[in-house]
Amino acid sequence: MIQNDFGLISIIMAAYNAEKTIEQAINSVLSQTYTNFELLVVNDCSTDRTAELVKSIAAKDSRVRLISNVKNNGVSYTRKHGLEEAKGSWIAILDSDDAWAPEKLEKQIDFQRRTNADLLFTGSAFMDSEGQSIGWYLHAPAEVTYRQLLKQNVLSNSSALVRKELYAKHYAVGDDMHEDFAIWLSILKEGKKAYGVDEPLLIYRIAKSSKSGNKVKAAKMNWNTYRYVGLNPIEAAYYEGWYMIKNVIKYTNLKISGGGVWNEVIYIASFDILVFPEQLHEEQLEAA
Repeated sequence: MIQNDFGLISIIMAAYNAEKTIEQAINSVLSQTYTNFELLVVNDCSTDRTAELVKSIAAKDSRVRLISNVKNNGVSYTRKHGLEEAKGSWIAILDSDDAWAPEKLEKQIDFQRRTNADLLFTGSAFMDSEGQSIGWYLHAPAEVTYRQLLKQNVLSNSSALVRKELYAKHYAVGDDMHEDFAIWLSILKEGKKAYGVDEPLLIYRIAKSSKSGNKVKAAKMNWNTYRYVGLNPIEAAYYEGWYMIKNVIKYTNLKISGGGVWNEVIYIASFDILVFPEQLHEEQLEAA
């Protein structure tokens, strides 16, 4: 029997023009075996049916709340709006195009009770832009320190479960850096560790495009993150190099199946984003 005495978990979901994916994301939350949660969907002035879809679901389940920004603010400010409305003592994040396995919260709670962890994350499975499983699994290390996280961000934002007071204390905003990475680094810099549940409890959607697709911009955002957490230029350059090397190794051999053709995945080394090439050359298709 599932115990719901862990306390209220506030799940923050920032949403902007997410009509194609948000129902799947919300339904994965409503399917959780741990049921003592509130889902705060913060609509960042979407121009599609996002708000309408959320209202429809909220009318059937009081745990879902629709919160609306007055103006379009971007994802970091939108999540902050959700944090300000959160009533729980724990915060979980889920992007509006990702999804959770039904036992995600339950297994993290069980792990937290055994370790007294302040910050937890999980492994990831992957789906394509149409929501189809890719069949690849990203492992989660048992624990991560500040110095280890500097070398490689293994903490997927949509898999995190963190104490609210820590998340609020270290919350970072800004479109010129990876604000989630900055939050996790700031928490671990206090001497804490992040603990991983090595199961694919997050299903991460690989998008065909991203604002981070520009390698120069992505590298600059990573640099700004390091500087934000207090690294001097020499330290930032050192860890930027580590970060790129580790992530290139991590994804060098990754291939996924799509449309009956093996499509090579390109990894933007200094940013945790996977993107499809627009198309493969004819000779690559033949070779596949």
